[in-house]
Amino acid sequence: MSMGRRKPESQGQMFIAVSDLPSTAGHPFYEKLNQALRAIEFDRQVEAQCREFYKEAVGRRSIPPGVYFRMLLIGYFEGIDSERGIAWRVSDSLSLRRFLGYDLSSDTPDHSSLSRIRWRLDPDTHASVFKMILLALQQAGLVKGQTIGVDATTLEANAAMRSIVRRDTGQSYQDYLEQLAKNAGIENPTRSDLAKLDKHRKGKGSNEQWEHPHDKDARITKMKDGRTHLAHKAEHVVDLETGALLGVSLHDADQGDTQTVVKSVEAAFTQVSVAIESTGASLPEGLFEEVVTDKGYHSNQSCQELQELGLRTYLSEPERGRRKWEGKSEAQKSVYANRRRVKGERGKRLQRMRGERLERSNAHMYETGGMRRTHLRGHENILKRLIVHAAGFNLGLLMRSVIGIGKPRCLQDLPGLILTLLLWFCDLFRSLGGFMKRSIASVGALRCVPPSKLTHAPTLSENGHCSTGC
Repeated sequence: MSMGRRKPESQGQMFIAVSDLPSTAGHPFYEKLNQALRAIEFDRQVEAQCREFYKEAVGRRSIPPGVYFRMLLIGYFEGIDSERGIAWRVSDSLSLRRFLGYDLSSDTPDHSSLSRIRWRLDPDTHASVFKMILLALQQAGLVKGQTIGVDATTLEANAAMRSIVRRDTGQSYQDYLEQLAKNAGIENPTRSDLAKLDKHRKGKGSNEQWEHPHDKDARITKMKDGRTHLAHKAEHVVDLETGALLGVSLHDADQGDTQTVVKSVEAAFTQVSVAIESTGASLPEGLFEEVVTDKGYHSNQSCQELQELGLRTYLSEPERGRRKWEGKSEAQKSVYANRRRVKGERGKRLQRMRGERLERSNAHMYETGGMRRTHLRGHENILKRLIVHAAGFNLGLLMRSVIGIGKPRCLQDLPGLILTLLLWFCDLFRSLGGFMKRSIASVGALRCVPPSKLTHAPTLSENGHCSTGC
């Protein structure tokens, strides 16, 4: 066989027949996903929600809202963090073009169009898409809602620490350090001088004194890996029985978990109740009865407020030593009741379930979903993308119940998974076969040994008692 050679670049054809264009059978996951979206009339409902933001007789036709939300879902399923990356991936993939309804001769939406539509649509419209998917989950029996779990994580902001300025004067951090050095008697401070001066200074990362000039909502906080960075805080409310994501909210990163838990639970309950009542059905009994969290959510106030909402609390309690309850009788009752439930068998089982179900949504949305570092600024913009990511996570649960996988990238490892299972079954049968052979051999050996050869064979003594002969 002769070696092929790459032809030199030449001018392409001016005209090409449609029949000569390459085609694809489509990605099996996205084909099934389109079927699921058609079953709930996704495009019709989304267009009805977005109609108020457009005028019929003014300007050119916009990108269909269903295409916009599908492109954001692609960002979740493919793990693409930026809108520019989503636009490039869609234009380069035949299967994603088919998923969006674009053939090879049509131009796919640009990233600037995605930004424009995101700016045009409000957060409530994005939330309506989340409620639509949540209702589909509820109708499929994947939403119970009796036992919920709450967990939070930090998202790295699209802002650098070196760009922060003082809230009162607008002075940059570098100029502020140079001013401090001059006040200390250092006329021409070097970088090492400024570093020594700033190393042990107290309160140097206070959010009350510093802010980012282009992202007012970003807050200085400590990340999961120990780095100090500007960040936002995302909080999830998860159905512990099914793993469905019932609500997602965005807060300032410097707010504690005890300050935001009640707001997140109330917002999630509103979303679930509105989604169910929109179909004319009544709310099921036992909705939002129990709440499970980790130690970061435990406080007198959170225990009281959650129990006032009618929830049984299972909040892990940190070691605080002996406490004084003078004048805090109501808080004492709430904390002791929570402690009694956590130490019970059901409380321990729910805490084990919390470690499994709560972390799953964080891993899918931020680690493999591409949202650990945001490319947007401002809580409103970030929340819009976050809501659609949450809808994609719930769509993954729905797809898993239909075709057995929740993300298209799971199909990439399917041959390896099948091979691993085959090897595991081979090892299992080999070990069982060896065990059966050894068992049969030992039984046969016992049958072949005459009674006189058996050691310690029991014999009858002269007086009739059984003896081993020892």
